[in-house]
Amino acid sequence: MELAVESLETPALTKAQLAEMLFDQIGLNKRESKDMIDAFFDLITDSLVEGSDVKISGFGNFQIRTKAPRPGRNPRTGEPVAIGARRVVTFHASPKLKEQVQMTVIGV
Repeated sequence: MELAVESLETPALTKAQLAEMLFDQIGLNKRESKDMIDAFFDLITDSLVEGSDVKISGFGNFQIRTKAPRPGRNPRTGEPVAIGARRVVTFHASPKLKEQVQMTVIGV
């Protein structure tokens, strides 16, 4: 089943729009649609917080990366500032997603 995104009012696809598409195109009621979208993103968030990678076949991989502490500087004052260690989420698109995006760009 393919979900069609006809026109987006904003340049970003929102959780509310995803829930609306489930309601319109699959027939779930609005509450079930919202709950399903929220549960999906909660599962991804919980896995990342626990330090697990999230791999979505045909879409891409979300990974947690730990960045080491490093020296930095305040761009306004030039004063040295210590930047602490932190965890960040990275996303790497799958080859299939990259191919689809590229085909759209070149108009194939």
